[in-house]
Amino acid sequence: MSQFLVKEGVKNQIRQGEKLVTTHCCYCGMQCGMHIRVDEKSNKVVGVEPRYDWVLTKGKMCPKGVTAYQTIDHPDRIKLPLIKKNGKFVESSWEEALDLIERKFKELQEKYGKDTLGVYGGVSMTNEKCYLVGKYARVGLGTRYVDYNGRYCMSSAAGGFNKTLGMDRGSTLPWTELEHSDCFFMSGTNTAECHPTSIQWFWKAKDKGAKIIVADPRETATARIADVHLDLLPGTDTALANGIMHLLIKHDYVDYEYVQERCNNFAELKEVTAKFTPEYTSKLTGVAVEKIIKAAHIFGKSPRSVVMFARGVEQQVSGVDNVSLYTSMALLRGQIGKFASGVATFTGQGNGQGGREHGQKADALPGYRKINDPKHVEYVSGVWGIKPEEMPKEGVSAYEMFGLMENKTIRGMHVICSNPVVSSPNINYVTKAMEGLDFLVVSDFFLSETAELADVVLPATTWAEDEGTTTNIEGRVIRIRKVVEPIGESKPDWEIIKLISERMEKGKYFDYSEPREIFDELRVASKGGKADYFGVTYEKIDEQDGVFWPAPTEDSKGTPSIFQEKFATEDGKANLAVIDYRGPAEVKSKEFPLWLTTGRVVFHYLSGNQTRRVGFLMEQCPEPFVEMHPELASQYQIENGEKVKLSTPRGHMIVPVKITKAIRKDVMFVPYHWGKHQSVNQLTNPALDPTSRMPEFKVCAVKLEKLSK
Repeated sequence: MSQFLVKEGVKNQIRQGEKLVTTHCCYCGMQCGMHIRVDEKSNKVVGVEPRYDWVLTKGKMCPKGVTAYQTIDHPDRIKLPLIKKNGKFVESSWEEALDLIERKFKELQEKYGKDTLGVYGGVSMTNEKCYLVGKYARVGLGTRYVDYNGRYCMSSAAGGFNKTLGMDRGSTLPWTELEHSDCFFMSGTNTAECHPTSIQWFWKAKDKGAKIIVADPRETATARIADVHLDLLPGTDTALANGIMHLLIKHDYVDYEYVQERCNNFAELKEVTAKFTPEYTSKLTGVAVEKIIKAAHIFGKSPRSVVMFARGVEQQVSGVDNVSLYTSMALLRGQIGKFASGVATFTGQGNGQGGREHGQKADALPGYRKINDPKHVEYVSGVWGIKPEEMPKEGVSAYEMFGLMENKTIRGMHVICSNPVVSSPNINYVTKAMEGLDFLVVSDFFLSETAELADVVLPATTWAEDEGTTTNIEGRVIRIRKVVEPIGESKPDWEIIKLISERMEKGKYFDYSEPREIFDELRVASKGGKADYFGVTYEKIDEQDGVFWPAPTEDSKGTPSIFQEKFATEDGKANLAVIDYRGPAEVKSKEFPLWLTTGRVVFHYLSGNQTRRVGFLMEQCPEPFVEMHPELASQYQIENGEKVKLSTPRGHMIVPVKITKAIRKDVMFVPYHWGKHQSVNQLTNPALDPTSRMPEFKVCAVKLEKLSK
């Protein structure tokens, strides 16, 4: 077992009979540094301590992080393979489970073709595992149908960055520079709850005089520290960004030298934004004219500014447009590629950045190569040892896979480290589609709502029972270290993939004995791609405490700040976004007269499969709720704590009310960390962004009903 033990220091003392193993949190993209405390005699995890010398989080941890270790030895852990017999799960041996998977997968492919199988991955895994998911689908199973849960998380950010900057890295600057910024324009992010340890950087900057602008329908904990809160209607970000750029141009805040030398499309952008006067922008967004003007002046006058956004911006049918327009705001100010300036997205999942770079997306190959580019296919095929013509074609996005299940194009599925019957929109439809599969395999360490539907559940390890790397919110590749041996007969996902590939007679392509071997192959597979990891090694990560990609050579120390000289487009110039306003896919009606939006709370993570099993976290937030303004509650004669019915064209749910002035009067908010009848994703709209194929989680029309007593 590989261990990286912390040295004794002023703030972390190693107790006699214990050891501290240095690693990072398993939850959001902050990847907070931590030491896991292990009893040497029993080899059991007994606690956690923050890592004060980790440069990004400096000893800070959130409620999820300080309790993450409690999932490792949790009584709900799956310790043996489970096979469903007569409607009930029965513990089995690995041999029996693998025999069944081999037989069913081969039968389905012999009868219906290779593409009858699908693979649904996740980005709470290491880079090594995410890389292997794509290879497993295309080489181990030979299917075109592979996608992942990051389609619901970061795909619109990727699409927007690719369109404007030519490359998708979630932050153009290292976050250690943030304290020197003069202005933060944040839209669609409640980072104070979703990434709590990030707030220290904004407070440091604010203490030095920085201004903060927050665009959000709710007066969140993040909005409460803002100098200006732009309380926009959900789904109107394109209008807001165009309105800000209109004022930047009008008041001569544009860095014309930068734009002329480094950007395309300025004349076209100026023409489109001309109509987005403060009055017109206010009419579309619902934000007061004076707020829009104040925000534009603050942003326009700030020498060093960072535009930041998250799922509130991205989970819309105009998500890619939103990201492109907000990025263009930074470009007009000449901020990208400069110190303490640029753009950044708040990464939701722990490896949301690295997990989308190396080939588990329907259209992607390692290093951000494209599966529809013959040269890219030829290179990766050579690394994998297959012929280019053996590489399957492009598949479909995550949500579109359920349509293929419904029409029986996909009949067998392997879900790895994901819980789509909670995290997908319109989950009643999704659940029915998955129930209709001929054969479903799920790899997980808890029996999630998705795993409950499976024919076979394979016991996977937690993050603390395996080695590997992740890529954090900045684009910094870091090490996840093995803390304890796997519980029961659980196995890491890479080993499970290897075992199934061997059964599918593709074992020679998966001959790995440890994660380092997978990472070294990933390095070569990504070499020359936009997300170039070739110069990243385990040793270099340890030496530097992380390496920013791209790192194209073995001598490279990485690239913390990108686009200092040119962008990753063909001509080296950024493409300013020329986009008119387009509203949400669903409009309010007499039957559905209000807006609904969704998001996180500080005590839970994603589908809640992990955090809902931690006692302290559930005590703090045991169930979903709906936030609404006092005037809306009064209109419907609803009292605080009362249960109400919410309905959309897709379903309904009953949920208790939290009355608060910290939300627009025409908008309601429900967190999404629960499944089945408690899931707000019974209601959400599956309309997809045309580029990213991201569903519109963040805005739909809803009906509110008071329940009769």
